[in-house]
Amino acid sequence: MDYFIGFIVLLGILIFVHEFGHFIIAKLVGVKVLKFSLGFVSSIVKRKWGETEYMIGWLPLGGYVKLLGEDPESDETVPEEEKPRAFTSKPLWARVAIVIAGPLSNYLLAVVLLSAGYMAGWPVLTSDIGNVVDGTPAKEAGLKSGDRITAIDGHSVWRWQDMRRMIEKSPGRELSVKIDRDGLEKDLRITPELSDQPGIFGDPIGRIGVGPAGTTVTLGPVEAVYEGARFTGELTGLVVVTLVNLVRGKVSAKALSGPITILQASGESFRAGLFNFVFLLSYISINLAIINLLPIPILDGGHLMFFAIEAVIRRPVTGRIREVAVQAGFLFIVFLMGLVIYNDISRIITQGWSLAPGP
Repeated sequence: MDYFIGFIVLLGILIFVHEFGHFIIAKLVGVKVLKFSLGFVSSIVKRKWGETEYMIGWLPLGGYVKLLGEDPESDETVPEEEKPRAFTSKPLWARVAIVIAGPLSNYLLAVVLLSAGYMAGWPVLTSDIGNVVDGTPAKEAGLKSGDRITAIDGHSVWRWQDMRRMIEKSPGRELSVKIDRDGLEKDLRITPELSDQPGIFGDPIGRIGVGPAGTTVTLGPVEAVYEGARFTGELTGLVVVTLVNLVRGKVSAKALSGPITILQASGESFRAGLFNFVFLLSYISINLAIINLLPIPILDGGHLMFFAIEAVIRRPVTGRIREVAVQAGFLFIVFLMGLVIYNDISRIITQGWSLAPGP
């Protein structure tokens, strides 16, 4: 039941926020919204308020907002008196705003949730040094337990995560490290050695042989908002780099996960507590925003691609070209969905009902 509840709550929030973004901007620019649906297939609940029909479908793997005259290729007849409120009657900037509002809403959701998490007391691990391993670059350079690293190569640091990132990307390169030791500043020269454990993308990383002291700080409201936005940007970079490495073949397609993995992750994070669930929700929301912006027909990014072409050629993309592109996009999404479900099932068969990485 925890898995089911976590999955439904997570998807429900993500889909609602995404579709509400489309919905509210459509309303603001004067487009008539015919339907607002969470889920697909036949409806569990259906009710009409005003000019819009609101629905909840049986299949909770998506949603949609149906706009008046949104498809230039359809046979939909738009009454003459309502043509000014049709999607295709609006200027290009308004149509772009409606389409981009969905992914942008998911992205802003992540910023809000992460900022709220820091406001509520998420601790931030500082760059205070705990243990220093003998025979490592840190020990040889004179770093001691209780020191605090304040700058690396002239760049100020105070988070453990930032310090670790700068060290990991510098194997074999001497670093100028400024530390605070009992209130006194000292300058050290440390050359990270190559770690025997590669990075998450298989790339070589550096290490100096230290562990955190476990010192944390809590943030005030302004700092929390900044940290939430900064961390959202960091997670965005991770998602983008993953996608780039996937295209370049540096990341296997087997690493892609689908709805079964989301079900497991949402259930486990739901059991682990609110903070864990909020973090997962934020991370998946960022993924959803970025994936939806890919230039694949039937996704929001595909619509934006058509709008970009329209801006260049001064007319909408219609006819056979658009039809073939949409069909190709649909087939690609079906293929991708089949692939991630296959990956999910294969992982369960080989590893069992666990999210732990394989050997």
